Amino acid sequence: MILHKGEVLFRQGDDCQYLYKVTSGLFKVTRLHENGNMVLFNILYPGEVVPHHSLISPKEAHGTAVAMMRSVVEAIPAAEWYHQLQENPEKALDIAVLLQEKVRFMQMRIDHLTVGNPGERLELLTRWMNEYAHGTALTDLLTQEEIGQLIGVRRETINRLVRGMN
Repeated sequence: MILHKGEVLFRQGDDCQYLYKVTSGLFKVTRLHENGNMVLFNILYPGEVVPHHSLISPKEAHGTAVAMMRSVVEAIPAAEWYHQLQENPEKALDIAVLLQEKVRFMQMRIDHLTVGNPGERLELLTRWMNEYAHGTALTDLLTQEEIGQLIGVRRETINRLVRGMN
């Protein structure tokens, strides 16, 4: 499947009849809370199989995944995935490796949140995103609000930092 910027891979609450292997591109995953707050809580990148929480057993989607750029994914029927898992127990090791990589990514993100000042955090996020964004500016991929959520600062701080970079 090819998805273009702004297209939805899966929506919060979907029953996840498919898992998806991200071949190229980036996705942002947001969650809408009951109080109306929309929070960006994850970035999906090439090599991941998602939703992560459904790799062993099915569960409805925790958030909505939206393409940040032209992205390619392989759709894997969930029933087939779970059948293969039961038939081939060694597949569990493959899943463990996928989850380990995501844990390492999350550790890096936590490190980025706890380092120095907001400018340094923005620089770390920009460097990481550049590995996958192929020259697309961070502000073309994410809103200032979303960037702020990823580095733990308010949108106004991002606005000031971005203006200072230009």
